[in-house]
Amino acid sequence: MPLRLADATRNAKANAAVGLLNAGTGTTGGTIKIYTGAQPATPATAASGTLLATVLLPNPAFGTAASGVATMADPASVNAVATGTAGWARFADRDGNTVLDGDVTATGGGGVVTLSSTSLTSGAPVDIAGGTYTQPM
Repeated sequence: MPLRLADATRNAKANAAVGLLNAGTGTTGGTIKIYTGAQPATPATAASGTLLATVLLPNPAFGTAASGVATMADPASVNAVATGTAGWARFADRDGNTVLDGDVTATGGGGVVTLSSTSLTSGAPVDIAGGTYTQPM
């Protein structure tokens, strides 16, 4: 039988993971870098694809988890720095250390980062509609 976590355990693990985004000595919050293409195999793998936007996260970056799900706080708006289709995102702490990678989808797609549209245009606003971190059971 597979391992299953109690909600309290899932919440603690989710809060610890997203809490790392608030770590570091930098003077700004953590970041989300949105890229084109496929997500790398692991967060330790070099970023691939074209960097479309860098979004500054508030501190805290996510709210407190419930049922193993932490919801991203509303970040400051930014404009895209390149044109392309968003495919994945890399989250880093205030010192630029990678914390996690996740998929990017359009609203309703259920990605870690949800955009109103995954088609980004250089100089145009990037509308982050939401985001969640889900700790597996």
